[in-house]
Formats: sequence, structure tokens, C-alpha cells
Amino acid sequence: MLSSESSVPKVIVVGGGAGGLELVTKLGRKLGKKGKAEVTLVDNTRTHIWKPLLHEVAAGTLDSHQDEIEYLGQASYSGFGFRLGKMDGLDRDNKTISLAPTINAEGIEIIPRRTFHYDYLVIAVGSISHDFGIKGVAEHCLFLDTTTQAENFQSQLLESYVRAHTQGRPLDEGQLDIAIVGAGATGVELSAQLHEVSHLLTTYGLDEVKPADVKISIIEAADRLLPGLPEKLSKATELELGKLGVSILTNERVVEVTADDIKMESGRVIPAAIKVWAAGIKAPTFLNDLGLATNHINQIEVKQSLHSVTDDDIYAIGDCAACEWVGQEGNVPPRAQAAHQMALLTYKSISRRLAGKSIPDYHYHDHGSLVSLGKYSTVGNMMGNLSKGSLMIEGFLARMMYLSLYKMHQVALFGFFRVGMLSLSHLFRRSVHPKIKLH
Repeated sequence: MLSSESSVPKVIVVGGGAGGLELVTKLGRKLGKKGKAEVTLVDNTRTHIWKPLLHEVAAGTLDSHQDEIEYLGQASYSGFGFRLGKMDGLDRDNKTISLAPTINAEGIEIIPRRTFHYDYLVIAVGSISHDFGIKGVAEHCLFLDTTTQAENFQSQLLESYVRAHTQGRPLDEGQLDIAIVGAGATGVELSAQLHEVSHLLTTYGLDEVKPADVKISIIEAADRLLPGLPEKLSKATELELGKLGVSILTNERVVEVTADDIKMESGRVIPAAIKVWAAGIKAPTFLNDLGLATNHINQIEVKQSLHSVTDDDIYAIGDCAACEWVGQEGNVPPRAQAAHQMALLTYKSISRRLAGKSIPDYHYHDHGSLVSLGKYSTVGNMMGNLSKGSLMIEGFLARMMYLSLYKMHQVALFGFFRVGMLSLSHLFRRSVHPKIKLH
């Protein structure tokens, strides 16, 4: 059990995603290093990858081992502690959380069950894919919720190419076809990356497989791509994907997935060797068992201050939080910019509470959306104020803005100087390494 002898307040952040890691880094630097609070991050993995990059990890155009952040290293540098483990219980009366035992690949317990005390708890465990209970999805589809899942996808993709390249006979019908269910940002960006990969692998010697042998399809239940984003952005994206030869099937609701194909409510059947599920999200199921109010997709219901409606000493931020979008219909959307804004607000809130001051409310500011189609294009819209509409951007400007989003995340973690050095290192590394991960 974490020592309770220290008189300083204990802040625990569960989840080291975009919002959680930014928050714990800022708290560690401003409070932890100065002895004003004991700040601890809890996560069930050892490293962090910015989630919007997982489609690149899956395609192999980004090597996760080169871009990942080690939590122990970040903790040492930034003044917070790190505990490896998966939260599975909450005792609000005694203000403790419990972590399940950690088991290695051989089934051996390497870390026993533990309990940690908190004064302020922040839950930032993100989201996972929602299969809506559709038959066969869990068994036959690949998901991109975690780095491990993205790496498994990349491994399976490469194995499929190598098998096709060396089998010594013509490809079977649909042997390399890829179907992506869900035309949100993840599905759309993955389709463009996979198109690029089909050309790169030919360049690197797997030339028995031609790019035309790989058919990529996107299946969406709504009437257009990117249904949660402005229609102009959707149309521009559809135009670009059409140029790449990506097949787009809208108004198609999946009712079953088998080992060989995807079946639609309309009766249409799409054969696919590789099937990816990127349709819908929900928060992790264990949140329903903590005694906190949650909604139908397991998100913790929070006040405008981001406190749980059940307990003012517990915050929820990012995709796992159900927070009303003031002035708009529904809740704040699950986007990286929302997690960043929530992390900043929660840092201010905890700091002010420790100083005995009033706490601020959260108001989501939508700065627009950007969709990267790899080297081919980037499209997006800039929104300074919803009442004034939005400005459509494409091409080089949109690409630079898309890249800047990741740089902003890095700056929040490392500061400007270290990010500058990392960027230079990345440029040198790209000059000597293949453009795609080949192992």
C-alpha cells in the first residue's frame, strides 16, 4: 500500500493517454518537484504512444519503438511516480484504489495486488472500440485501441504480403483484400496509409504482389464519411480517397462478420482477408463497477468542473468522461483536443483546490478537425468560433497543421528545446531507415 505517512496531498491519475500523461507531467513539474503534492500515474502498460498515431503503427509507416515514451523515464524527468498495473476497484469511503495483480506472458505473477490512497483521483483511461454486440466482430476483426493491437495488425499485414509473395501461384480471389468498418478519422486515415503501404512494399522487393492486388474498402452505416465532422470535410475526403481507389460503402449496416467476409443488413457481402473494426467507441467496462454514475457507453458522468457527479474528489477526463458540450447538443466529442483541454482544466482545478481557491468550469473549444491521408493529402477545417462557421483547408497548410498537433502534445511533455532535438533526430533517422517497418 502506498505510504500514507506523508502529509502532502496525494494525486493519482489512472491512465497515461494523451490527457492523462499531459496532466500528470504538468502536476509533477509544478507540484511534485516542489513537494506540494505526491503525484502518481497508474497505467497497465509501460509506454505511451499518442493514440491518433496508432493507424500509422498499424500500417507500419511509424515504428512504435522509436516514438514511444517510457513512463518510468518521463516520471523521473517530470517529478511524478509511476505504478504499473490495471485499476479494478475503488473504495470511496477510504479513498483508495486497487490494482489487479500483474501477470507476465508465462502466467507468472510479477506484481501482487496493491492498494493506493488518494486525496484527488483522476480517471483518464480513454476508450475502446464498441462492437455493439454484432455477431463475429470480436472473433474475426482486428482493433486499433492499443499499441499492441496496432503492432499485431502490422505483423499480420506483413505476413500476408510475404505469404502472397512466396506462394508460387496466382493470388486467390480477395486474398489481400482489407475491409475497414467505420468511416471516422481512424478508418479513413488507415485506408490511405494502407494504400501507401501497398506501393512501398513493392518498392522494397515484395514485387510479386502488385498494388492493384490489394482492394481496400470502407464500410459506414451513416450516409457519408466522417459523419461527426462538417460535410465539406467529408466530401473533400471522399474525393481524395476515390483518387486512391479506396471503395467507399455508405448506408451499409454490418450484421455479421465471419472468417471470410462481412455481411450487411442490405444483403450485400464483402469478402475480406483482413477485417478492421473502427466503428464506435465506449469507455472500459470496469468503470461501471466503481460505484460512480456512468452512461450507456460506460463513460463517467461529470459536472462542468469535470468532477464525477457522484464524488467531488474524483475527476474524469478524455474519452471516458461524459461532459455536456455547453451551447451544443450532446456531450464533448472524444477527440485529442478535448483531452488536452480537459487535462489543462484539471491541472488548474487541483492546483486551485490545494491553494484554497475556487475551481473553474470546463468549456470545450472546437478548433476544427484535420484528417491526414498520408503523403497524398490532408484536409480539414479551422474553427475559431462556432457561430462564425469554419474555414476549409487542404494540402500543404493542412498537413503542417496536422503535424503541429503532435508537436503540441510533445511540447506539453518535453518542452520546446527537447522537442526541437527530437525533431532533428527524427529527420536523421528517416534518412537511413526504410519508410516502412519491415519486421
